[in-house]
Amino acid sequence: MKKSERRLRVGVLGCGPISQAAHFDACRKAHNADLYAICDRADDLREAMTAMHRPQVSYADYDAMLADPQADAVIIAVADQFHVPLASKAIAAGKPVLIEKPLGVSVEECEALRQQVKQSGLVLQLGNNKRFDPGIAFAHDFIKDEIGQLMGLKAWYCDSTYRYEMTDNLQPPMVSSASVLRPAGDPKSDRRRYYMLTHGSHLVDTARYLAGEIVSVQAKLVERFGAYCWFISVDFADGSVGHLDLVVAVRGDWEEGFQVYGEHGSVKAKTYLPWFHRSSEVECFSVKDGQYHRPLGADAFTYKLQVEGFADTILNGAPQRGGSIEDGIAAMRAMVAVARSVESGAAVRLDSVTGGV
Repeated sequence: MKKSERRLRVGVLGCGPISQAAHFDACRKAHNADLYAICDRADDLREAMTAMHRPQVSYADYDAMLADPQADAVIIAVADQFHVPLASKAIAAGKPVLIEKPLGVSVEECEALRQQVKQSGLVLQLGNNKRFDPGIAFAHDFIKDEIGQLMGLKAWYCDSTYRYEMTDNLQPPMVSSASVLRPAGDPKSDRRRYYMLTHGSHLVDTARYLAGEIVSVQAKLVERFGAYCWFISVDFADGSVGHLDLVVAVRGDWEEGFQVYGEHGSVKAKTYLPWFHRSSEVECFSVKDGQYHRPLGADAFTYKLQVEGFADTILNGAPQRGGSIEDGIAAMRAMVAVARSVESGAAVRLDSVTGGV
């Protein structure tokens, strides 16, 4: 698509894998945004990405990028533990933020950021790119406009070690550096926590996007042969029920999808890895005409589409399509509630939880 005359100048913080695989290209290809700046403290990594993606400027210092009046907004693509403090600095500097999921690592820090964002009036969009999948968006609109009262939702996210053979071919060769800033300790060593924050955040957000607010959860976790399986029963605010499955790593192909049952119809969906840039396959059955409805397999570079949505909200005041800070906090509460339920064996209300996963 041809570039628009008015474009958002975006600075990307972090030159790690998610920026290399998604955010740099997304900014370059978005019709209403430009990759204006790249920022990373690792000189070798930053210089390699600057040579490859050719932003107008590059920074070793985050404060310097935030002080640049030409940088209209920032994308935060660093370790989860740094999300909230670095988003807070951006908001304080007057910069709108697109922040990778999850929003943070504890309920309290996310709540504190909400107050700052609310007072600033700035846009904070959560990087739940799946909301920009044309198939999932089609299902969302069908549920909202056609399906009537909801009865139930089933959703699943099954990660697989075999998918790396595909993603290694689809993504650019990753460039690494020994100089990158890492969180204290080794957060990835706690697999329960790491998998829930990394993969569970997608599953929870998709469930909320389609079926609304989650009130409580009751979860079980089985750990066997180095794999983790969460089965999660969900109560939604409208009285409907849900079941969420998170499996890491399934002995088979990567798989994600959902089913929704309602008063005037139902939905079935199969979702693909985002690196294929392929829309989810969705079938929506409507009682009204007795037919299945399927969306056209449209542009599904979801990372580009979320940048375009982010830019449209900032430049033109368009409604925010991506997840808001409220969505990020609700997802954080849901993941913490799952962790507390696994520990206790009891149902846990989201409004009762504190701390982190």
